[in-house]
Amino acid sequence: MLRRLLIANRGEIACRIMRTCRRLGIHSIAVHSAADRGALHVRTADEAVCIGPAPARESYLDADAVIRGARATRADAIHPGYGFLSENAAFAEACEAAGIRFVGPPASAIRAMGLKHEAKAIVSAAGVPIVPGYMGDDQSDRVLKREALRVGFPLLVKAVAGGGGKGMRVVREAAELPEAILGARGEAENAFGDGRLMLERFLERPRHVEVQVFGDAHGDCLHLFERECSVQRRYQKIIEESPSPFINADTRAAMTRAAVRTARAAGYVNAGTVEFIVSADGEFYFMEMNTRLQVEHPVTEAVTGLDLVEWQLLVASGERLPLAQDQLRQQGHAIEARIYSEDPRRGFLPSTGKIERFVCPPEDAHWRVDRGVEDGDAITVYYDPMIAKVIARGPDRDSALATLKDRLAHTAIFGVATNLPLLREIAAHPQFAAGDVDTGFVDRELEVLTKPTPPAPESLLLAANLALDAAAQLAAGAGDSSPWSRGDAWRMAGSGRLAVGLRAPAFLQLRASRVGSRIDIATSGPSLSGCVLAEGSDRYRVDAGAGPRDIALIRHGARLQIIGARTDEIALATAWPFERTVEDADAHPASPLPGRVVELRVKAGDSVARGDVLAVVEGMKMQHAIKAARAGRIAKVLVRAGELVDADTVLFDIESV
Repeated sequence: MLRRLLIANRGEIACRIMRTCRRLGIHSIAVHSAADRGALHVRTADEAVCIGPAPARESYLDADAVIRGARATRADAIHPGYGFLSENAAFAEACEAAGIRFVGPPASAIRAMGLKHEAKAIVSAAGVPIVPGYMGDDQSDRVLKREALRVGFPLLVKAVAGGGGKGMRVVREAAELPEAILGARGEAENAFGDGRLMLERFLERPRHVEVQVFGDAHGDCLHLFERECSVQRRYQKIIEESPSPFINADTRAAMTRAAVRTARAAGYVNAGTVEFIVSADGEFYFMEMNTRLQVEHPVTEAVTGLDLVEWQLLVASGERLPLAQDQLRQQGHAIEARIYSEDPRRGFLPSTGKIERFVCPPEDAHWRVDRGVEDGDAITVYYDPMIAKVIARGPDRDSALATLKDRLAHTAIFGVATNLPLLREIAAHPQFAAGDVDTGFVDRELEVLTKPTPPAPESLLLAANLALDAAAQLAAGAGDSSPWSRGDAWRMAGSGRLAVGLRAPAFLQLRASRVGSRIDIATSGPSLSGCVLAEGSDRYRVDAGAGPRDIALIRHGARLQIIGARTDEIALATAWPFERTVEDADAHPASPLPGRVVELRVKAGDSVARGDVLAVVEGMKMQHAIKAARAGRIAKVLVRAGELVDADTVLFDIESV
């Protein structure tokens, strides 16, 4: 067995590999850029070495720097994780040349499967079904047009190199073909330095099912069953599960046999994944092979009870696979969801900043969390925005899904925007519950999945109660017993209503009062009344008129995650005195993301019309114009040019004229 392992990666996958190293007594060595000097994977490792500046090309993608780090730390082997150098054949060869074992397949297998058209030729010769198409060397527009007519429409124009949906276009009729070829070729050249294209018959509403395979240097090769990966956005996976809720036993048997044939044809050693596209009638076709450990490998671990990283290390040490095919069993059901630092309601804008607080239910037999950050860690612009993966397991799909929904509801991240609300909506969607999804499901349903939903009445009552508590504490802290200084709506004629501001996510202006446990709320819509009783630390019993309901609360400062029949994220906000309706929130234009105010185009006293650009905020290398959503006069400018602002920072007050 290896003794000293350098992990040529970062984030959650580096931490996950170190978990196995710690269990096996292997000395783990982290590499890091200057930006990651204090990162969790560095703190978790037994040893760490800096390999370059923040940009990935100058650190994690610098093969020479990684190998220098391995030599300096006397590493026996390098585990590349996924991404970065994991599917780089030249890097695998460089490791071997340096006398360092590469925990992955041989360079020849990486090359064989690296180009889609060559991989398809290899697997087709091995009897694995492929989608009808064209993979020829002649890349002239004339030949591509001729072959497109032969394949038929709709078809897919796609780059032979790379992945992630880049260099890919769907063409539904011949007139669209020239523009699709031009666009896909240019995108592929920019992304991969290789503009070659291939054509494939496009399958309507296909499923994406993949098979985990493993080979060793002694000629043994087997599969560890399938994973369903159809919940994607623009070809990027979001949720994965095993077993697939779609394929039957016969299809599973045929698909896994085809995956093993693919691995054998490539001369494959170590962990790999054979990906198939599956038509609505259950026919499957080879799509590509990922010559590395997959992001979603914990799903397979959950249903087999195995540690795939341990298997990787055993095989890299020259040992045989620990089990034979007939000793493997697929037991129970597992579902994985990926948590990203991005905002689905703002076009999936990446969100950077500090993880102020990460709350997640503790791991148990039904719940696993693979994370790359802790409280206080930073999400930067330099690397992938994945924060963590969460995996729910149960004896069947219904129980695994119930666990996923419950634990996602009790997971909260404060400090950056995340896709947690989207994951909760997908998990609750009837089509997903029925297993009736395809690769276009999320994109088709995105408007519904990301549409802001008004908070539940119980959430509004609890939030108003907490806002009233905050106002009372503010008044008590002033040390002035005069009723004129109190913030609790005191008046001589009796208790009045206090203006309460909430963001859920849009601004809500409420007027609330409290007598004992009873809360009364007035809004621009129907009024709301109910009772709120504290029942312990962050647990409440709320009755909004339909009977009492137990409510859990996760709180970080003014930000609330309220968990009842649904999960509502609400922030207590300033209740601007001149606002009387929800629409008056337009009086406070805010920054859509963290960034720098690079330009202010108005000053206090200026008149503005609806649609006027008030400021420009730059974040994530993009500039965003902040426009007036209403006509009026600038009452206050709340920021300065050059100032750094957080997402949702209010920039202006606009008063009516």
